[in-house]
Amino acid sequence: MAENVRLGAERYCLGKFDIGRVDSDLLKLVKAASMVERNAPHYADYLSHVFHDNEAIQSLAKEWADAEMQHGETLARWAKMADPDFDFDARFKRYTDGFHIPTEVTKSIRGSLTGELLARCVVETGTSSYYTAIRRGTTEPVLHDLCTRIAADELRHYKTFYELSRQYLEKEGISLMDRIRVVAGRVIESNDDELAYAYHAANENKGRFNRARSNGAYVRRAYRLYPLDLVERIGAMLLKIVGLRPRGRLNRVMARCGYRFLQWRSNQYAAKGY
Repeated sequence: MAENVRLGAERYCLGKFDIGRVDSDLLKLVKAASMVERNAPHYADYLSHVFHDNEAIQSLAKEWADAEMQHGETLARWAKMADPDFDFDARFKRYTDGFHIPTEVTKSIRGSLTGELLARCVVETGTSSYYTAIRRGTTEPVLHDLCTRIAADELRHYKTFYELSRQYLEKEGISLMDRIRVVAGRVIESNDDELAYAYHAANENKGRFNRARSNGAYVRRAYRLYPLDLVERIGAMLLKIVGLRPRGRLNRVMARCGYRFLQWRSNQYAAKGY
């Protein structure tokens, strides 16, 4: 399902890492991303319970989680090179102690198995685009290479979950409106506690988790990375998920609105000093 990014990236790190090109804001985002990626086995457990009667998807979920864990470990290794004081193990324990997802379930929280797979497509859309944005935003050669590899992995994951969603859609036949509802709901959830808490656990040394502060700090740094063409690509991938035409006037309008929103939110939090 995914190539082994860790080995190739570690070989590349030996001679090309340039600490003088490390951007402090990107470093904070990478530290947070390493937390989320390394936590993938919990999501694999959830998927295995939801698809309890499909051994092929259970195996696929484990393979997917192994690849995500590799992403997290490799990002953590880069972060340690950029910041020798970064203690990933301690920070990751802080993250998992404070953020939990329900895994002991038998039904999808999305209302259908098709919806569950569509939600996974949304996540892979977000991660593939996120690492593409970081790749474009960095001049540090190792991070650039690593994000290129991870973004490609996440795009492959997107394609795999998309094909599975088509198969389940044929069986379940959920409506266009239900598909839109699932996808829109998962997009909104991207602003939930997961990323904010990951940012807190990875970067903030004192005090209890303050969602507004941590989310604001994350959003200010992350949203500014997205240029219009990348937002348009995200829109195309989302429209394809629900079964609408990915390219055209609707996507252009969505992209312009989305881009303005991301810039506005980033500037808003910057003005607040996050």
